[in-house]
Amino acid sequence: MDYQSETPFDNIESAHEYLGLLVKAVEEAKQTAETDLAAAGATSDRHLDAIRLAVYKLEKLEQHMKIGRRLLNDLRTLRRLLLEERVEAAGTPSSRR
Repeated sequence: MDYQSETPFDNIESAHEYLGLLVKAVEEAKQTAETDLAAAGATSDRHLDAIRLAVYKLEKLEQHMKIGRRLLNDLRTLRRLLLEERVEAAGTPSSRR
């Protein structure tokens, strides 16, 4: 029986892909905020501070998303290694006896 994914986080691959899309969206938002910051020369100091804070927070979010993708990639690699070991153990007799 095939299992149908119901959410983007049902498996590691889907979560990895979803975080990739989030990284792209955050990058676009950061570019927009940086453009706003460059164009906001004559606005109030409070407005400039708010845009700078938004850029900073978006940079932090982007870093966290990229770290999450790397962690998911590591988990995917570990899962593949573990499953291959199980397939080898089931397919051939152990030589450690």
